[in-house]
Amino acid sequence: MKLKFFNSLDRNYVLFLLSTAFVGIAQSVDGAALTNYLKEGLGMMILERSALEFPREMPGLLMVGVIGMLSFLGDVKTMLVGNLFSAVGMFAMGIIPAEYSYIVLSIFVYNLGTHVYLPLSNSIGMSFASAGDLGKKLGQMNAVNTLALVCGSAILWMLFKFIHISYMTAFTIGAIAFLLAAVPLFFMQPVHSVRKAGRFIFRKEYRLYYWLCVLYGARKQIFITFGPWVLVDVFRQPVTTMTMLFFIVSIAGVFTKPWIGRMIDHLGERFVLSSEALGCFLVCLGYAFADNIFGAQWAVLVICMCYILDQMMTAVSMARATYMKKIAVQPEDVSPSLSLGISIDHLVTMFLPIFGGLVWYNSGPNGYKYVFMGGAVIALLNLISTRFIQIDSPKAPVQTSQV
Repeated sequence: MKLKFFNSLDRNYVLFLLSTAFVGIAQSVDGAALTNYLKEGLGMMILERSALEFPREMPGLLMVGVIGMLSFLGDVKTMLVGNLFSAVGMFAMGIIPAEYSYIVLSIFVYNLGTHVYLPLSNSIGMSFASAGDLGKKLGQMNAVNTLALVCGSAILWMLFKFIHISYMTAFTIGAIAFLLAAVPLFFMQPVHSVRKAGRFIFRKEYRLYYWLCVLYGARKQIFITFGPWVLVDVFRQPVTTMTMLFFIVSIAGVFTKPWIGRMIDHLGERFVLSSEALGCFLVCLGYAFADNIFGAQWAVLVICMCYILDQMMTAVSMARATYMKKIAVQPEDVSPSLSLGISIDHLVTMFLPIFGGLVWYNSGPNGYKYVFMGGAVIALLNLISTRFIQIDSPKAPVQTSQV
């Protein structure tokens, strides 16, 4: 039966899934080790760490132009180039001197590769699906990636815990995984994939979606930048703890991602996005006041739970995409509007961490509390905004601007 299943798979699709698995292993190195490396290996302070998000997120704005310049290669080979960029950047992170300019350059190169890879992987993944099994194909792709994340984080935890590998070794493993992810792509034949339109579309009918993207960018970056940093800098958690947390998050993602998808189908985007906003509000309060309520020893456990819950809630971002699809005035608006949403998101994520870092630095040892109190305010704004979500029959466009 199993042989029959594998024989029925398209050769290109098998190669694509194999590449996705290696990318998942490489991503586990980033998620599990990067924060500790920046703090312990390079001795960064909060201002340096927060400023690093500018070059880290800039590729999100540049990806359309980069993909366009590489379009003569085709989507598959362009994605291959993205993996090579990621491999070079991740390997450089492990061997560079502790010089901030070198760190900025390696982070930029690494994230340029990941930002090239991600949109093309979704596009190519959808190209293997027929009209009736789109969800099934995307589910298989996500399942392979999540399983690789689980395996990668488990192996990393054992290597850090029992063999005490260096960060250079960890990043070398990640770089090799990115190189191995490029190999199946080299042997894939060109596929006809769904390309995003090259223009951004502005419509007044979509203004709530744009505003939700602004709030999502702010919410996302507070937890990406400052959530792990609280555990590593304030509560002195080692890399083995962060690796274990990433392992738990990966395991949870196997169950929460399809569950959230079903919630969107059955209860709607308004309910799901409102629930996420309320959850983020509570998580922010947990980060800010855990040590005041529970004491230092129990506060670590509470904040670890907050970290896990936040990571689980990131899957709710698919609800914003389905909301955009349902309110689209014209079907061809969906792809460029989603692209605009990503750009809006990245504009926020480039600048907000610098402001948050300044607040933390200028407020003393407990400055992180003010950052997460600000995050709680953003979560409340998000909760209020989601209550305005209404999905009606699309109306004819009144004002349209295209770039």
